[in-house]
Amino acid sequence: MTLNELLIAPVTDFAFMRRALAGCVALATGCAPMGVMLVLRRMSLMGDALSHAVLPGAAVGFIFGGFALPWLAGGGIAAGLLVALLAGLASRFTSLNEDASFAGFYLVSLAVGVVLVSRWGSNVDLIHLLFGSVLAIDDPALLLLASITTLTLLWLAINYRGVILECVDPGYLAVNGGRGSRYHLGLMVLTVFNLVAGFQAMGTLMAVGMMMLPATIARLWADTLAGLLLAAWLSGLAASVVGLLLSYHLNLPSGPAIVLVAGVLYLLSLWLAPHGWLGRRASKTHLQH
Repeated sequence: MTLNELLIAPVTDFAFMRRALAGCVALATGCAPMGVMLVLRRMSLMGDALSHAVLPGAAVGFIFGGFALPWLAGGGIAAGLLVALLAGLASRFTSLNEDASFAGFYLVSLAVGVVLVSRWGSNVDLIHLLFGSVLAIDDPALLLLASITTLTLLWLAINYRGVILECVDPGYLAVNGGRGSRYHLGLMVLTVFNLVAGFQAMGTLMAVGMMMLPATIARLWADTLAGLLLAAWLSGLAASVVGLLLSYHLNLPSGPAIVLVAGVLYLLSLWLAPHGWLGRRASKTHLQH
């Protein structure tokens, strides 16, 4: 097999691979900064919770409209926002922390979604909702991905300073009369939007992988915010391209293949990155001498 057949021909010869690649680029571009913000805010598991929270809404949309994009996306966004709202209210008016309230609601949401699809659908439908298929992205789904990515980048550009302060030191905004709750709410809403966009391509279980794994990889390599954003974006792109090619050549499910490649990058980063095991060991050795 030539290098062209291995790397170039799958994309140039097949329209579904070109759409999948474009969708993954859009997804990585939107999810990377959101993942970095969640990591800085120490809310990494919240992304996982919200990715499961969209399932019951997508299941209701599937019951009424099948796999039609407006029904799935609308139901997923509604369910994700509802869970975010309920978890926020639970943490505000009870003694539960926000992460604990998210954990409770996302487990209930996941169970409700699985029951709904199992009752009114089939095992094939459930697998499609849970794992998705990047290679099945059509033009409307690609437009949705591009629109959500554009909205994410515009909102972050307009609210950049406030979002960073809210992520790094939320107490500072509260003490100085800042609108920390506005930034926090915007972050939650855009997280839901990006997870719904990812769900269209990778299913509810795999969507969070494109958001959180590149961000955690970046945290091991970069020290500055610009470096974190760039490293997260590049690792997301690399995982997408390699995962798509592996899924094509080895006949693997595309979403899990992409997440597995990101997982391999994460494991390598734990070992080799400046903030990984070897980097910390070298730093300690240097200090001792």
